[in-house]
Amino acid sequence: MNDLAVITLLVISIFLLLGCGVWVGLTLTGTAWIAMEIFSSRPAGDAMAVTVWGAASSWTLTALPLFLWMGEILFRTRLSEDLFKGLAPWLERLPGRLLHTNVIGCAIFAAVSGSSAATCATVGKMTIPELKRRGYPEKQVLGTLSGAGTLGLLIPPSIIMIVYGVAADVSIAHLFIAGIIPGILLAGLFMGYIAWWALRNPDAVPAPDRTMRLSEKLHESRHLIPVVLLIAAVLGSIYTGVATATEAAAVGVVGALILSALQGSLNRATFIDSLMGATRLYCMIALILAGAQFLTLAMGYIGLPRQLAEWIGSLGLTQFWLIMALMLFFIVLGCFLDGISIVVLTMGVLLPTVQAAHIDLIWFGIFIVFVVEMAQITPPVGFNLFVLSGMTGRELPYIARASIPMFLLMIVAVLILYVAPGIATWLPQHMRM
Repeated sequence: MNDLAVITLLVISIFLLLGCGVWVGLTLTGTAWIAMEIFSSRPAGDAMAVTVWGAASSWTLTALPLFLWMGEILFRTRLSEDLFKGLAPWLERLPGRLLHTNVIGCAIFAAVSGSSAATCATVGKMTIPELKRRGYPEKQVLGTLSGAGTLGLLIPPSIIMIVYGVAADVSIAHLFIAGIIPGILLAGLFMGYIAWWALRNPDAVPAPDRTMRLSEKLHESRHLIPVVLLIAAVLGSIYTGVATATEAAAVGVVGALILSALQGSLNRATFIDSLMGATRLYCMIALILAGAQFLTLAMGYIGLPRQLAEWIGSLGLTQFWLIMALMLFFIVLGCFLDGISIVVLTMGVLLPTVQAAHIDLIWFGIFIVFVVEMAQITPPVGFNLFVLSGMTGRELPYIARASIPMFLLMIVAVLILYVAPGIATWLPQHMRM
């Protein structure tokens, strides 16, 4: 059976199982089983047992459920309300005014969440009704929130970065630090677009309710202190080398519990809800990771990664065109799969090619996060689109159209990242370890 037939069979198996409603993790496991049974002499059951245990028992992966739990705890606090109170007074004079709360709020919450959907839902729960009440255009509110919500994947701690770090065997702490400057860059691009749009459409932006004195602004800023302290504790412990990513995640959970208790929102019900929410989400991710690891092993036995790398190498693509081709590939893939599935499904195949092209794996990790962010706002499987559709009752195509400017800005960010790779690599290189 030739390589094309093998690939065709595996792809058909994956999409057939997904189309039947089978969970992604079980789909990957089933496809790997088919590949092992047909194309390998090694017993599929033995290979699956060893691979699944290896994927599930990784110490590095311990950070993932802890960061998920931290995000779930904060989701149930008054954090989003406090963010709005602290940020709004400082945005009166910016073109676009309170639309910037979507971007800044998402950037701040991303630094304590790690999940794009959680960031989008938490900030949206607060900003959507408030901005609509004040008369801001719904299309701009939803579009900017959809794009800004993806900062939950880029600004550390990031679930996708943990998954990529495990798959590519690179330092998660270095990946976290590498995401800081690109995250600020993307937030800056989003805010620049809002300002540009507001200057072109001055009548669409409501006038401020009243002008606050500096003393009043400073007084309102006290609401930002808890979340800033939590961010400093998590990222500061990693950057200074005091804690590993896993230990910093534990610091974040303890800090989130303390913050929740001080705000009066920590009780038995919210504690159990946050724990169960994190457990359910982690079990889903762990199942996907285990299935992808098994599929990677199966493809290794078939020899697909090596053959694909040789084929791409034979095309003679320059590093730039390889990156552009991979970006297009991930954008298309993002129309059908969620971000975590994309990463775990493709890394085993693509990493040999990336290393052969002498692309820095830390830089490539940030690139991957950017293109997975794009997948969050591309139909039909854009998680942020689903979140906003559920919150507002608006159809997915409407929200997707509103998100197009944010999508284009992410492509611009990737080009900037390629031209100036130090944006992603400079900070990790100067990090204390």
